[in-house]
Amino acid sequence: MDDVVIVDAVRTPMGRGKPGGALSGVHAVDLLAQTITGLLRRVDLDPAVVDDVIVGCVSQAGEQAGNVGRMAWLAAGLPEHVPAVTVERKCGSSQQSLHFAAQGVLAGAYDVVVVAGVESMSRIPMGAARLGMDTAGPSVTRRYEPGLVSQGVSAELVAARWKLGRDELDEYSVRSHRLAAEAADSGAFAGEIIPVRVPAPDGEAEVAADETIRRGTTVERLATLAPAFADDAVARRFPEITWSVTAGNSSQITDGASALLVMSASRAKALGLRPRARFHAFSVVGDDPVLMLTAPIPATRKVLERAGLTIGDIDHYEVNEAFASVPLAWQAEVGADPARLNPRGGAIALGHPLGASGARLMTTMLNALEATGGRYGLQTMCEAGGMANATVIERL
Repeated sequence: MDDVVIVDAVRTPMGRGKPGGALSGVHAVDLLAQTITGLLRRVDLDPAVVDDVIVGCVSQAGEQAGNVGRMAWLAAGLPEHVPAVTVERKCGSSQQSLHFAAQGVLAGAYDVVVVAGVESMSRIPMGAARLGMDTAGPSVTRRYEPGLVSQGVSAELVAARWKLGRDELDEYSVRSHRLAAEAADSGAFAGEIIPVRVPAPDGEAEVAADETIRRGTTVERLATLAPAFADDAVARRFPEITWSVTAGNSSQITDGASALLVMSASRAKALGLRPRARFHAFSVVGDDPVLMLTAPIPATRKVLERAGLTIGDIDHYEVNEAFASVPLAWQAEVGADPARLNPRGGAIALGHPLGASGARLMTTMLNALEATGGRYGLQTMCEAGGMANATVIERL
């Protein structure tokens, strides 16, 4: 069977997802259009050969409601005959898009696919698609009576279950910022970032560096932050919670986009393109929707079994830092080497632009594997509703 390969991967800088953030003046369609254009220019690919464009986006409301993948392709001035679809599997949306693309190539339905993710959280606030409605419905509420909880409360439950204290969560968060700052300052991100043109008073400016990294973050400074999700009613339901999750040990609300070029190995050879990695194994699982954030653990076990590998065979792990408790619980359960976990920082420092994060993590992991000479990388994302994707790639 023909291998499915990644030919190239890029991302935008990460901008703070609030008014005045570095990317907040750019419509999500134009942000993604610039990212896709940058990807295609780097590989000098004729866009007419692309079979499909598969894009992850979570908040498909407002400016992001019109099949943002299709609109971005058209905004970039690319061929009209190339279609696009927008995928929503919560935080794993663009990682699932990668799975769909690779599976389509394996099935013979595609030869060449652009996979991307985008989220403008400054312009389309998280939860905008729900408009305050009950999206679980009465039957789910009865099954998990008295109902599901927010992701922040789930992060507290994970911290309590794995006995992770406030100091441990804050120490991990300081590590994320430190590692991301070291990577940025050493130029490690330079090969993956596509500068973004943004509106400026005198015309246009260019954003080329992540805005989210907080250099000099300390445990002492983080200790001054109040718990973000404390609630008396929740405390009565879950007395084990100690209220340790804060804005400082959670992922940042962020604007960003990322894009990858995926194709069959034979098509890459025919086009004269050098593959950078191949897909080795995939998994997607569901888990307890109240704990919600634990599914990366069974997803990892499943993908390793499918790959015929052990956790010790993996050179680089990307576990999305939705909250510090997530990678810490994952690390404890699967026996992972802490030094290989998010070694260039994660979403606590770089931010979590929801639908873009799966593609962003893959982009960062691929570049890091090449820089270190590692062979295998494993990526996994927790997703609302108690789900997770996991992917193993092999550097070529």
